[in-house]
Amino acid sequence: MLFSPGAMALLGAVFSALLFSPAAFALVQDLDDTFKDSRMDDIWLVDFYAPWCGYCKKLEPVWQEVGAELTRSGLPVRVGKMDATAYSGVASEFGVRGYPTIKLLKGELAYNYKGPRTKDDIIEFANRVAGPAVRSLPSRQMFEHVLMRHSVLFVYVGGESPLKEKYSEVASELIVYTYFFSASEDILTESVTLPELPAVVVFKDGTYFTYDEYEDGSLSSWVNRERFQSYLQIDGFTLYELGETGKLVAIAVTDEKDPTEQSVRLKGLIQRVATEHREQFNRDFQFGHMDGNEYINSLIMGEVSVPNIIILNTSNEQYFLPAAHVENIEQLLQFFKSVLDGSALAYGGDGIFQRIKRVAYDARSTVMSVFRSSPVLGCFLFGLPLGVISLMCYGICTAESDDGADDVELMRRDGFTDEEEEGEEEEQQQLTTNIQGEEEEDENEAEREEKSPSEKKVD
Repeated sequence: MLFSPGAMALLGAVFSALLFSPAAFALVQDLDDTFKDSRMDDIWLVDFYAPWCGYCKKLEPVWQEVGAELTRSGLPVRVGKMDATAYSGVASEFGVRGYPTIKLLKGELAYNYKGPRTKDDIIEFANRVAGPAVRSLPSRQMFEHVLMRHSVLFVYVGGESPLKEKYSEVASELIVYTYFFSASEDILTESVTLPELPAVVVFKDGTYFTYDEYEDGSLSSWVNRERFQSYLQIDGFTLYELGETGKLVAIAVTDEKDPTEQSVRLKGLIQRVATEHREQFNRDFQFGHMDGNEYINSLIMGEVSVPNIIILNTSNEQYFLPAAHVENIEQLLQFFKSVLDGSALAYGGDGIFQRIKRVAYDARSTVMSVFRSSPVLGCFLFGLPLGVISLMCYGICTAESDDGADDVELMRRDGFTDEEEEGEEEEQQQLTTNIQGEEEEDENEAEREEKSPSEKKVD
């Protein structure tokens, strides 16, 4: 049965309207505590959220788009969401400790998503993790296709071996970060020559590097270190991921909106170190540049001038700054060497003083951000508690004064005031005086009675 172009357009419009109508929200299923018993039958992408969480509310429309996109793509992944506060027991079993938490559940395995909360990034994660941990490359054409599509590509080359088994284990563990492929030697391009087989190779930066167990340590650690390009643009999220590699992060802090000659030179110097001195520094350093110093300032709780170079140790929150302006490659290499040998001055850290400083800094930043975004709201949030405390203090002081007045009044009623006591003292003194006067008169009278008759006559 054939349709005219107009009819096809109408059908497409109807389909789109149905797909993005409120009914499409059913593509994201609300899950309850019965979910843990039935989830093994499918692959699930689940958003564990809290109703009061602002980040969760921001993710909600994106999550609906993810559900619609995955349904259209035909990927065997079901999309759901669960109120982790209502079903805290289930959420706890899956290791949910914050909101929102995105997990892909595949059999007995649960993979955490830690990337940006955008539709494309979440769908890319679902596509990667839902498929096999190691994907086969059957032809050179397919190899060239994935080589162009991915900036970093891990490939196992060879037949069955203990190394392949280890590679599969590492792929199952780290597939949340990158893709893993396997291929035979004949599908590789002529430019790729391997000293021996089997081998694990990473393709990036326009070249390739081969894993050496004796020099590179465990395969898992090597893959974790090599899963980024040698030099890249760094933002807050990327910096968080780089911290999991165990490397120091060397960053050229620049202003991309108003680049200066110094900014361009520092970026070029770090790129040269990343490429020309890879063998010396790649194991310990990840290189890149960051636009602006705002995020860096929040990390170090200080001010980094722009342009500049900073080295961050994300494991202990230390950082290093060059003692003088870096003008050439020799000075930059010396700076990196001094960090490695411990002679460079380290700032920051995770000691008790720094932790206290972090609490105070975060509190101050929160207050300032509230006042910058909404001064009225800031005055209400922080002025109201101060007003209440002031009223309470005033009430306490006033209550004490009133109690004192009440006590004085009570004492007056009971005859214990100072004035009444003074009156009583005066009366007592007057009484004493009167008694003394009466005693003197009695004494005089007695004396007169004791006088002789002659004296009486004289009297």
